[in-house]
Amino acid sequence: MREGHSLTDWLARCPPELRPGVQALSFTVLRRLGAAQAVRARLAPKAPPARMDALLITALALLWPGETAYTAHTLVDQAVDAARKRSPKSAGFVNAVLRRFLREREALVAAVEQDDPVAAHNHPLWWQERLREDWPEVWPALLAANQQRPPMTLRVHPAHGDVPHYLSRLREAGIGARAAGPLWPQAVVLDAPRPVHLLPGFDQGHASVQDASAQLAAPLLLGAMTPQDLAPGETWPLLGDGARVLDACAAPGGKTAHLQELAGNRLDLLALDADAQRLERVGQNLQRLHLSGETRAADARETAAWWDGRPFDAILLDAPCSASGIVRRHPDVRWLRRATDIPALAAIQSALLDALWPLLKPGGRLLYATCSVFKAEGQDQIDAFLQRHGDARSRQFAQGGGHLLPLADNALHPSQQSVVGVTDGFYYALLHKSPTA
Repeated sequence: MREGHSLTDWLARCPPELRPGVQALSFTVLRRLGAAQAVRARLAPKAPPARMDALLITALALLWPGETAYTAHTLVDQAVDAARKRSPKSAGFVNAVLRRFLREREALVAAVEQDDPVAAHNHPLWWQERLREDWPEVWPALLAANQQRPPMTLRVHPAHGDVPHYLSRLREAGIGARAAGPLWPQAVVLDAPRPVHLLPGFDQGHASVQDASAQLAAPLLLGAMTPQDLAPGETWPLLGDGARVLDACAAPGGKTAHLQELAGNRLDLLALDADAQRLERVGQNLQRLHLSGETRAADARETAAWWDGRPFDAILLDAPCSASGIVRRHPDVRWLRRATDIPALAAIQSALLDALWPLLKPGGRLLYATCSVFKAEGQDQIDAFLQRHGDARSRQFAQGGGHLLPLADNALHPSQQSVVGVTDGFYYALLHKSPTA
């Protein structure tokens, strides 16, 4: 990861029997990376070779106060053994650093957390500054939320029963769970994560893994949620059978499938993604859930290369973004991103919006979504779009629209949060095209 590679990609290369343990260990280390690096710099100002440094930082993070996965004696012993196998001359150095940390742990932890904001919050300084600017009242809480382990939330396929029915199946399987609440009529939150093959009917398409925030996209786009800003006499129809819908950045396909689930598999659905390899997962998800939809590898901005000229009734643009709202699930994101990535991503989002808007029918709707808490990728992006396009209107919702922060008191109603707990950070804007455009 420190060489710039996605942890997700490398975890996929692990043997299946090792992957859960490797992921648990890696996630713990990445949540403590800023602090562990600061302590290593104090104990060994001259950094050792990259792989040995990674081993040392891993051990320091796992020895941090509050971490209980390993006893201190076992962890030091195994770290030294690993160093001896890879670089015998480094074993004594690793042993000395780790034992000194254990002797001076309380003082070292207090010192780095007081002197170094990266160590204190385990996020790059630029990330902290952006959150402070965007959310001055809650930015420390957002950083703290990213350190938590997220819940495992399921989406129940309505063709195979409702949430109470699936909860009874989970109970029969010895799996504790609860309904997420009225705002998420298909969502079930597990008491503890489980391998998907242990979930009743998962392989047969009876449920999917999807956070509650992500489960708002399909009902927002299809009309299952009604805007609160309807004019007198204005109706907000549910998209009907055969509606032509585009999912412009579809992989891995969770929202694509949810659209068809809600519509009874009767949408004329096209799923695009620029990454042909990731697009395969969209097809696999649709197949597992017994849903239909055309998939095509294409850059949504290059409309001349893939659009057949027929306008769409609705478009879902789940745009590429910083993923700053899902750091709990991808703790490497904060370390992989750079400050310069945000304006570059915002430019891509803007280009996608401008390219896709002409493909929408008059009176049609486009849902812009990002799994980001940065305003540059959310409200600021949509404000600029509305300035450029006079035929666009952003519809307002009492719940589920705008910036959803991964906090217990975010934009969702408190009664909902008390049921589902903290959801992922997201941004949603439903853009309505003037009927006379």
